[in-house]
Amino acid sequence: MPALRVALMGHRQFLLQEAQSDQVIRLNSLEREVASEWDSYQQSRYSRLSRWLPPLITDALTASQQHSVDTDDGLHAQRLLASVYQLTTGFLTKVGETDLASLSATKGLSAAHASGNELMIGSLYRSVAHALLAIGEYEQAVALTRVVSDRLQSGLGAATPEYLSMYGTLQLVGVVAAARQDNRTDATTFLAEAEESAQRLGHDANYLWTAFGPTNVAIHRVSAAMEFGDVQVAIDLGPCIDTTGLPTERQVRHAIETARAFARWNRAESALDTLLDAEFQAPEQVRYHRLSRILVQEMLRCPRPPSRAIELAARIGVHRTDPLDRP
Repeated sequence: MPALRVALMGHRQFLLQEAQSDQVIRLNSLEREVASEWDSYQQSRYSRLSRWLPPLITDALTASQQHSVDTDDGLHAQRLLASVYQLTTGFLTKVGETDLASLSATKGLSAAHASGNELMIGSLYRSVAHALLAIGEYEQAVALTRVVSDRLQSGLGAATPEYLSMYGTLQLVGVVAAARQDNRTDATTFLAEAEESAQRLGHDANYLWTAFGPTNVAIHRVSAAMEFGDVQVAIDLGPCIDTTGLPTERQVRHAIETARAFARWNRAESALDTLLDAEFQAPEQVRYHRLSRILVQEMLRCPRPPSRAIELAARIGVHRTDPLDRP
């Protein structure tokens, strides 16, 4: 995290600015690098992201300063910078670095506005809402989702697949924020909006790296049920959702939620089986995700924890005596 923190603060970029003055960042190459790291994020390759995001942020910042914002290349550079910040925000919230995620989301929104691209602006508002959600500001996340949704309504009539995906994914952030606020009215409204967008899209897709579609909406229906304490609903829905067509990150996130539902329903072996399958698929995501760590801690505190749970705890660095940060 130290290198990523420095990159976000911008110090390194300014220190190297003079040395890089004759090194023009090629936007096509930068775009390929950004796409590659989005792939890493969706494949839950956290170690790679932690290595490559700091220089990627620096390159994107440099590119944004090498091109005037009133040119096509300048707008392109701002879009890439916004995308890098959005990627960084998503990664930081996954590993629990919520303050840095808030900083990244704010910088990304500024770059998005500079780009003038409505899709990118909507995407970065989603990142801001996600960052608010990560620090427990559920009411503000709900309010922001509502305001931005109203702003985006005018574009829904002739919406492209990208627009539907951006809009629908924003609604999904609102669903979780409202559920954690125990606000069933807004959660139901956001979920209905997301479902309508998914139906219009017609299939699972990955426009703008959203992994949006009917399956992702179903995943969030389970997450909302768990937040509301409707464990039976989560048990009925969760194991039946086929996530194999989605990126690894979405598959494993749903597996963690399903394992959590099994645990709440006193089906400890099913919970452990599900979590171990998720670890096999994406060990770094299971190791660092807050919910999976909480779940393993709870398993350790059973009177006679299974040996498999003890071994898993050792692998991900969880101890029985650690403070239990309940969701």
